[in-house]
Amino acid sequence: MQSWRRKSLRLALSASWLLVLLRVFPLLRLTVPARPRAGAPQGWPRWLDLELLQSFSQPGELPEDDPQPPPAPRGDSCDWGACFDVSKCRGGGLKVFAYPVAGPISDTQRGILASIESSRFGSVSPDEACLLLLLSLEAPAGECSPLPQQWNSGRNHLVLGLHPNFCPQTFQLGQAMVAKASPTVDTFRPGFDVALPLLPEAHPWRGGAPGQLGQHSPHPGVPLLALAEERGGWRTAGTEFSACPRDGHCEQDHGPEQTHPGATLPNATFCLIPARHPDALHFLQALQAGCIPVLLSPRWELPFSEVIDWTKAAIVADERLPFQVLAALREMPATRVLALRQQTQFLWDAYFSSVEKVIHTTLEIIQDRIFGAPAHSSLLWNSPPGALLALPTFSTSPSDFPFYHLQRGSRPAGRFSALIWVGAPGQPPLKLIQVVAGSQHCAQILVLWSSEKPPPSRWPKTAVPLTVLAGQRKASDRFFPHRALSTDAILSLDAQSSLTTSEVDFAFVVWQSFPERMVGFLTWSHFWDEARGDWGHTAEKANEFSMVLTSAAFYHRYYHTLFTHSLPKALRTLADEAPSCVDVLMNSLVAAVTKLPPIKVPYGKQRLEASPPLAPGGPDPQPPAQDCINQMVAEFGYMPLVSSRLRLDPVLFKDPVSVLRKKYRSLEKP
Repeated sequence: MQSWRRKSLRLALSASWLLVLLRVFPLLRLTVPARPRAGAPQGWPRWLDLELLQSFSQPGELPEDDPQPPPAPRGDSCDWGACFDVSKCRGGGLKVFAYPVAGPISDTQRGILASIESSRFGSVSPDEACLLLLLSLEAPAGECSPLPQQWNSGRNHLVLGLHPNFCPQTFQLGQAMVAKASPTVDTFRPGFDVALPLLPEAHPWRGGAPGQLGQHSPHPGVPLLALAEERGGWRTAGTEFSACPRDGHCEQDHGPEQTHPGATLPNATFCLIPARHPDALHFLQALQAGCIPVLLSPRWELPFSEVIDWTKAAIVADERLPFQVLAALREMPATRVLALRQQTQFLWDAYFSSVEKVIHTTLEIIQDRIFGAPAHSSLLWNSPPGALLALPTFSTSPSDFPFYHLQRGSRPAGRFSALIWVGAPGQPPLKLIQVVAGSQHCAQILVLWSSEKPPPSRWPKTAVPLTVLAGQRKASDRFFPHRALSTDAILSLDAQSSLTTSEVDFAFVVWQSFPERMVGFLTWSHFWDEARGDWGHTAEKANEFSMVLTSAAFYHRYYHTLFTHSLPKALRTLADEAPSCVDVLMNSLVAAVTKLPPIKVPYGKQRLEASPPLAPGGPDPQPPAQDCINQMVAEFGYMPLVSSRLRLDPVLFKDPVSVLRKKYRSLEKP
């Protein structure tokens, strides 16, 4: 009798445990997708969002993954330490030589070679380069490009292919790295190869279209889901679904369905993308549209997964659990939806909107491997403006850049360096030096002497250090990253500029609140000329502006590094040939990085009419030739300037109170 009772108790306990396992395991598989077979690399973002899954399980119930050892290399596999000689890059960093392509090539492939050659990575000799790039042409007939003479078993080589009809020989190229569009997880070598996005044939070469998300929050009536279809379109539906089978085609209970053909971008909150390889192209479309990608057990490597944290912009879910996926998407908090959609727009604009950005991102990843882990932190890669615009040659610390003070809760230092550019006629700015030196925030004054006349032997005594630098008589020299600049803030001035100490103090305080932007006194504006069919700009006073003159403006010293090392060579040459173009180029550079307009501060009326700050090379602040702004647009691939109608004044600037109560008294005399 007792034996029968013990057997019954054991049977009841076993049945109870079985019910628990059946209820819990499916939900756990939603949070952590099933691991691949042993030896297959896994580079996917893992869905461990506790805020999203709080209705399914408690934080303590989520399983903890044991650290997995790196997969053993296959016989034809390589890793970074074994197959790349870093010692060749230690002298001058990453230098890339692109092999010329014999035979007919497309405009995009020709542009890739030209972009690499003109970039800061380019090298004209294979002997001076530490990375040799072989552009793999499309091989529809199975024919591959011949290997170059300096092949050396592929060591320190990168084979680049942007499209899926990739030369099949590249997977037996020995020690060469492979940068391929949407590689499968079983052929991709993490930490050595580079996963590229699958680009459409008509993808823009330079500039690219901006993200098409009109708003970050779901609008009433906007479908919850868009489903990728095999023929290349999207199929959208409302918020009520009854089933979503494994093939990616969900059934809708209420509301009409819509089919979007071909290149039409989806208009939905979430985009369900099946695991099929051709659907990798839908992934890029979802990013551009601001539709959060929901990847159903993908079998291809996400682009640039080595550096991009895709958990901030995409969701990976198990395709075997359609009901749980749909329920989780419905219950996702609005704050989480907002963050994901904003990140899709940032990633699209920073790394995927043009072929040129894809190529430069690939080279930047390889440069990070050469410099080591501190080169670009995850914050720099996954926060605006992105790693392409945060050069490690300037700094590897986010606190040294002007973009991350708000995220870090910090503020720029309370001192600035005045850089006074002296060109023709070579008159020393004695009065201007005294005015700037009287500012409580001034740390040093640098005079950049670029006149044919020799500088005077004696200079006025000031309370701050005064240094005279020998210029090269080029307009671009004023934006060179001079080692003598010791502060983050720079006050750029011309010898003919006329300011008061109060104006300098107030402008600097404004800049401290907006360290990523330019703060100036005199403004220009740009416009589209319908009659001529091109861009123009004017110095006429209007209700909006898009540029501040660098003859009297505050900005961060990092923009000197970007101007010298990141601005296209053709534009730097243009600045030297047409000195009046420097204002357009500097404002365009800052606007392209920040996506924000400059800030205007007040300037004395009497002196504004008498002797305003001058543009370099001329007696009056007249705008340069119209070709300057159009050449800039051609090099950038789009118009980066942003217009504004904002001017910041002191609190008591126009108030009818005693001037003794005002902090910046000379800004408004009675």
